[in-house]
Amino acid sequence: FYLTPPQVNSILKANEYSFKVPEFDGKNVSSVIGFDSNQLPANAPIEDRRSAATCLQTRGMLLGVFDGHAGCACAQAVSERLFYYIAVSLLPHETLLEIENAVESGRALLPILQWHKHPNDYFSKEASKLYFNSLRTYWQELIDLNSGETTDVKEALINAFKRLDNDISLEAQVGDPNSFLNYLVLRVAFSGATACVAHVDGVDLHIANTGDSRAMLGVQEEDGSWSAVNLSYDHNAQNEHEVERVKMEHPKSEEKNLVKQDRLLGLLMPFRAFGDVKFKWSIELQKRVVESGPDQLNDNEYTKFIPPNYHTPPYLTAEPEVIYHKLRPQDKFLVLATDGLWETMHRQDVARIVGEYLTGVHHQQPIAVGGYKVTLGQMHGLLTERRARISSVFEDQNAATHLIRHAVGNNEFGTVDHERLSKMLSLPEELARMYRDDITIIVVQFNSHVI
Repeated sequence: FYLTPPQVNSILKANEYSFKVPEFDGKNVSSVIGFDSNQLPANAPIEDRRSAATCLQTRGMLLGVFDGHAGCACAQAVSERLFYYIAVSLLPHETLLEIENAVESGRALLPILQWHKHPNDYFSKEASKLYFNSLRTYWQELIDLNSGETTDVKEALINAFKRLDNDISLEAQVGDPNSFLNYLVLRVAFSGATACVAHVDGVDLHIANTGDSRAMLGVQEEDGSWSAVNLSYDHNAQNEHEVERVKMEHPKSEEKNLVKQDRLLGLLMPFRAFGDVKFKWSIELQKRVVESGPDQLNDNEYTKFIPPNYHTPPYLTAEPEVIYHKLRPQDKFLVLATDGLWETMHRQDVARIVGEYLTGVHHQQPIAVGGYKVTLGQMHGLLTERRARISSVFEDQNAATHLIRHAVGNNEFGTVDHERLSKMLSLPEELARMYRDDITIIVVQFNSHVI
């Protein structure tokens, strides 16, 4: 189909969300001006999720992208729950006691997070009580463990990731008398999700990453040009350290079967993920849970098979790699995105496109055609396009939308080709996935004056 520009825009803008941080939040002037986020599905339903929230009892803001596989159940659960686990891990002992006493005596709880959500970002009401009980058990343990020391952010992030993954696994083993909930916790545990989360507090930026989504910093150099700084490493077969780590954790006899065709045990692309209990539980436990589970689970081929060469589980961990960065005035923005973006664009181009978008300069730049022999007709086309693009800058009020427009519609000159964009966005559901993945992006803009 040929889509008109307004039709293209309505598809691109369907999931966009922007948040501006109020000028004075009472506690401190924030180092974050605000963020733009957006998603473009390729799967139906989309398997990516995103979350953003302000921590109310501690300082700082949490933002994250989650890429689901084998369904969206695990990504959905992680997007709802992980920030609560992180917030609780960061709380001082007195606040944890206050919260526990409030639950004990049936009083209203201190709100821990203020969520910034798009109307499409739903929370599963049915599981909220179960999720709350697991979280409460966690903070009760933190109260009992009280060492009197203040929690280190890095440690809090690692503990929260590991604990949530552990709870996802336990809930599935215990099951639930309510058959709907029982099926839900099993779907969450048997599907999987990667996570890339940022915690920004003043000049302190921590990135916790599990899997192959990425965090990238956009830096403005002294001459005004843009460069990209990686703040995460992909956990997959392209990362030699990661391959080594997996090999170290299993007997030498398994070495040649651990990574096949660039996949863990020949099956899984990311080497770290939430859920995916097929790669964590013993064979006996998998069989017991599937056999005693609801019939829908038995009908699912994915749950029945055992990965090949499965001898010494777990083969997979949700433990994140945490990178710390102290923000500098030249650090202008942060991009968190699922691999759907990075498969189509180089980080250097991402930095330039977002940087130019935020500063609104790209329409004054001389046109560069990078070594191509360009006819007068093509040059005329590029100039016309640039004129149209100046108006398209005004049509994108959201940096993440602007980036998706480029990711899906770029031609070999690095400019958005409307015809290509139209073709890519009008692919039928069953074909879209062959050309691209779900794309989820959060662009966080920093306040250089504060930094």
